[in-house]
Amino acid sequence: MRILVVMNFGPDPATPQRGRWVVDQVEALRAGGIEAELFTFQPGKDQYLPATRRIRRLLREQSFDLVHAHYGLAGWCALIAGADPLIVTFHGTDVRHPVVGPSSRLLSRRLALSAGASAALFGQEAGRAGLPLLPGRTAVLPCGADLSRFGPKPRREARRALGLDPDRRYLLFPADPNRPEKRFDRAEEVAARAGVELLTGGGIQPEEMVDWINAADAVLVTSEYEGFGLICLESLACEVPLLTTPVGIAPDVAGSLPNSLCAGFDPQRWSDFATNLLADPDPRTPGRAAAEALSARRMAARVRIAYEEVLGRHGGGTVSTGEFGNDGQIR
Repeated sequence: MRILVVMNFGPDPATPQRGRWVVDQVEALRAGGIEAELFTFQPGKDQYLPATRRIRRLLREQSFDLVHAHYGLAGWCALIAGADPLIVTFHGTDVRHPVVGPSSRLLSRRLALSAGASAALFGQEAGRAGLPLLPGRTAVLPCGADLSRFGPKPRREARRALGLDPDRRYLLFPADPNRPEKRFDRAEEVAARAGVELLTGGGIQPEEMVDWINAADAVLVTSEYEGFGLICLESLACEVPLLTTPVGIAPDVAGSLPNSLCAGFDPQRWSDFATNLLADPDPRTPGRAAAEALSARRMAARVRIAYEEVLGRHGGGTVSTGEFGNDGQIR
C-alpha cells in the first residue's frame, strides 16, 4: 500500500514540536509495512496555491493508493489537487476556529473518510461547533504518542540536565503561552496560589520534552479546547501527575487516575489539588498503561484498517463509523 500524507503544520524555530504527532504516525505506518510519503508545507495564505500545485504534480507523476491529509486547509489543497480517495484527519483548531471551522465542516462532506483526532471534535466544546457525523464516512483516528521517547526519569536527574534547581518545586505549562485557547492565565494563577515556579513550553526541542515533563512535579493543561491532547499521553507515560480540563482525550485517559485531576477549571480546586500533590516530595501517577492504549504504534494499526476499508469500499460502499473508547479502540 502506497500513501501520500499531506500536512501544513510542520515545525519551525519557534515551535519545534509542532506537527510531531503526524511525523510519529507516518513513522509508525512505515514500521507497519506501509509505504508512506510525507509532503509538508508551512501555514500561511501564500502557501496554499503553490502547495496545491505541487500535490497535483506528485499525483500525476507518482502512483498512490490514497491520500491522507492532516488539518482542514491541507485537506482542501489535496482535494483541489485531485486526491481521490481522500481521508482528512482534523486536529482541533481547524474545527474550532471561527473562520477555518466552517470550511472544515464543508470539506468533511466531500471526503471518502472524515476523521477526528478525538471524539471530542464531533461535539460542541467551549461553545464551538464540531464536525458533522456522517453515517458511514466518519471515524476517530488519533495520531498517538511515540512512547519510545517518553518514560519516567528521576526528577533530580531531569532537572540537572536542564539546569534547574534539583530541590525546587515546579509546575509545567507545556504549550506556547501566546496561544489564547491554551489559557496560560489559568496556569499562572494555579502556580501563584500554590507558591511554586511555573515552567512554560512553546520552544522546547522534541528531544528535550521528556526531561521537561519529568522535571515537573505536575503538568497543567488548562485549555479551553483540545483536538486530541498529546501532552496528556506524554505526561502519563512519564508517570507525571496531570491537572487538565476535560478536553480532547483527557477524560478517557486521566479521569480516574490517582494524583491526577480532570475537571473544569476552578482556581481554588486546582490550586488546592496542586498544593496537596506537592506535599509529596516526589509525586507520580500510574498513567503508563493509559498512555500505552493510545500509542502511535497502536493508532497506526487503526489507521491502516481505515485505509483498507476506504480502498475496499471506495466507489460505492461505506466506511464504518467509529467511536472512541477509553481503551483506545474504535467502535
